[in-house]
Amino acid sequence: MIEQIYEMSTGDEKAVERVIQDENIHYIHMVFNKDEGLPEHFSNSNVYMTVVRGTLSIGLNDQEVHQYDKGTLLKIPVNTKMNVKNLSENVLELIVVKAPAPLK
Repeated sequence: MIEQIYEMSTGDEKAVERVIQDENIHYIHMVFNKDEGLPEHFSNSNVYMTVVRGTLSIGLNDQEVHQYDKGTLLKIPVNTKMNVKNLSENVLELIVVKAPAPLK
């Protein structure tokens, strides 16, 4: 078999799954219910964030919080302060790709 196979959760429970973490990319699957999210942090690589379902509420650097619905892809540069939350009633599901892969 040439391909490698990875699996992700398919439920509505909170999840932060580091599906692939190699020297090329980090591929992360996230699921958040209302009022859940990530601690505020700075991006350690270029971040490509796809909203698979729900509505993402995100504050970047000193900007006010913006909301993005499913089907939206965000490109966020390295060293950007990020505040990622689900402020809506619906489950939020994200795919996050960090490329190039962070050194740390």
